[in-house]
Amino acid sequence: MKELAIFVSGRGSNFRAIHGATKSGEIAGRVALVVTDKPQCPAADYARENGIEVVHYPTPDMEPPALLHALKQAGIDFIILAGYLKLVPSEVVQAYPRAMLNIHPALLPAFGGKGYYGRRVHEAVIASGAKVSGVSVHFVDEEYDHGPIVAQVVVPVQPDDTPDTLAKRVLQQEHRLYSKVVAALCRGEVR
Repeated sequence: MKELAIFVSGRGSNFRAIHGATKSGEIAGRVALVVTDKPQCPAADYARENGIEVVHYPTPDMEPPALLHALKQAGIDFIILAGYLKLVPSEVVQAYPRAMLNIHPALLPAFGGKGYYGRRVHEAVIASGAKVSGVSVHFVDEEYDHGPIVAQVVVPVQPDDTPDTLAKRVLQQEHRLYSKVVAALCRGEVR
C-alpha cells in the first residue's frame, strides 16, 4: 500500500474522491497527509474529521526543507495536487520525480499556467469559442500546469454552456479520471 500526500487549497472535491477510492480499495494507497496553504479550508476540515494529519504550508516557520522532512516522516510515496494553488517548491519537485501529479480542468497545454484555475479556466474556454474542453492529469515540474501529460479526457462545450455548467461536467470527469490515474500510479503502471 502506497502512502499519499494530498496538497489542496479549497473544497477538496478531488481529494474527497481520491480518499473515498482509497477507502473502497479502488486505490491501493492511504491518504497519510494533507498539505494546505489554507488550514481552515473545507478540505482541511474534512481531513481532520477523517483522522488525516494536516500540515500548513507555506508559513514563515516552514521552509521547503521542513516540508520535505514532514513528507519523509510520513513515508510519502506520491504527492497528489488537488486544487493546490501555490507553486510547489523545486526542492520538493526534485525529491519526488515522476511521483507528483496534478489535475487541471482543461486540455493542456491550452488554458493552463499561472492564473488559470477554477472558474477562470472555464471562462477562458468559453470566451475562446473552443468546441471542447476537458481534464488533464500530468506529472508536476517547476512550472504551473506543465510537465508530462499522463491522461486526458475530452468534455464537449455545449452552445449554451456557461462557465458554471461547463465546470460541473468537467468536475465529474475530474473525479473519475484522477482516481483511475492515482490507482494506476499506486500499481506501478504510470511512469
